[in-house]
Amino acid sequence: MRTFGPNDFLFILAAARWTLALSLIAFVGGAIGGLIVALSRTSDIAWLRTASAAFIQLFQGTPLLLQLFLIFFGAPVLGFDINPWVAAGVALVLNSSAFLGQIWRGCIEAIPRGQWEAADSLSLSYRDRMRDVILPQAVRIAVAPTVGYMVQIIKGTSLAAIIGFTEITRAGQIINNATFQPLIVFSAVAAIYFVLCWPLSLVAAGIERRHRKALAR
Repeated sequence: MRTFGPNDFLFILAAARWTLALSLIAFVGGAIGGLIVALSRTSDIAWLRTASAAFIQLFQGTPLLLQLFLIFFGAPVLGFDINPWVAAGVALVLNSSAFLGQIWRGCIEAIPRGQWEAADSLSLSYRDRMRDVILPQAVRIAVAPTVGYMVQIIKGTSLAAIIGFTEITRAGQIINNATFQPLIVFSAVAAIYFVLCWPLSLVAAGIERRHRKALAR
């Protein structure tokens, strides 16, 4: 057993790059999937609405930890060789797709009905209606909750430690096993998460305030 020192903190801090990399993968992949889910939920095609609703219910209704377990331990059973990077990335992308899809669906449906009716009166197709009328307005509404959800993605990466992915939490576990000083070690882990998440929370709150002021004018 040894005492927690600067090198231990630097080891945990270095693992933050993997947390950020995994968060970026989850957000980019989740944004692509979320847009597909949101457009499917607001589609004129009934089976697309049903399928996207089922997808949202599945991934919002089950814990992310369970999803990680099913992908990491279930893939080898099906004959797929999978490592913690891939398992964590796939689980977080699917989970983020469900949540971002639901957030963005709400933003799309928040557009006043008059805008939808105006687009219909111009005989615009669904694609043109979304591209030229609805989505440009929905994007402005979606910015604040999307930035806020990025905080949840960063915190959600901590669960990847369970399957052996070495991000901040896993690095903290490794150092704690060597020093047996959990209060100091996990306080350092919490501090790093706070530094990563707090600026995003401030940005989301600022965007939300500006949006409320714009609506009040």
